[in-house]
Amino acid sequence: MHKKKMRAPIIVSVLMILYYVLYFGFLIALLPGVWKYALGIFPIVFAVLTAKVCIERIQEIKKGEEDDIGQY
Repeated sequence: MHKKKMRAPIIVSVLMILYYVLYFGFLIALLPGVWKYALGIFPIVFAVLTAKVCIERIQEIKKGEEDDIGQY
């Protein structure tokens, strides 16, 4: 039952990570020198944060907190 509810967060997270990597990869390819390394940090940080949020959401779903908006 919970597997269906886990699909959306996983799919959205994967798409966001792919977007970050592709977008910043394209920018990094275009920019010279130091900017490449400065911008290289952002997709890594965004990907890690997105994965962390996805894992937290999956844990909430497993605990039965499907509608966490109702808590606010």
